[in-house]
Amino acid sequence: MTFWDRVAGVYDLFADVYNGKVNRALCETVLSEIRDTDIVLECACGTGMISKRAAAKCAKLIATDFSEGMLKQTRRKCRACSNVEVRYADITKLDFEDESFDVVIAANVIHLLDEPCEALKELDRVCRSQGRLIIPTYVNDEKSGRTSGFAKTVDQAGADFKRQFTFASYRDFLVRAGYADLETVLIRGRVPCAVAVIRKQKEEDG
Repeated sequence: MTFWDRVAGVYDLFADVYNGKVNRALCETVLSEIRDTDIVLECACGTGMISKRAAAKCAKLIATDFSEGMLKQTRRKCRACSNVEVRYADITKLDFEDESFDVVIAANVIHLLDEPCEALKELDRVCRSQGRLIIPTYVNDEKSGRTSGFAKTVDQAGADFKRQFTFASYRDFLVRAGYADLETVLIRGRVPCAVAVIRKQKEEDG
């Protein structure tokens, strides 16, 4: 059983209470990029914080995670949503065809990955030309750049953060990964979140 399986039942205390203000703004930012005709993939859906809200705006949503505990919570929240499929997936090895989705969301996971650039390649691969990649990630305070008390606590508990971004260093990371044309928004709060929106350009013929 992973750390995320163990905390799945209580994770919403963080998402809805401790960091509720940030997460509500995060959801609104993500939802503003979704149209009612969109086919959406969500990776690292967690307990379904975004999933249920996104389902109400899109044509179809496939919500995925690598934690069965988290998926159980998402299934419970989305059980009344007929346009939602919840399934296991490895974000670095997605079992979907190229250009399958209008919108691809991966929230608050990049800082946890050993190979984040491999995940970005997969997210890009399954996103259609002129689609949107939405990649929010919790970040540290911009002024100090120090690891937050919250991050230290959950990391010691077993979350195993691989990197600690600030808003500026997260944007720099994405630019170095090849995504210079992106929009980034900082949502301030107890655990701030940087929301990156990448509009995938249509590939030129020949």
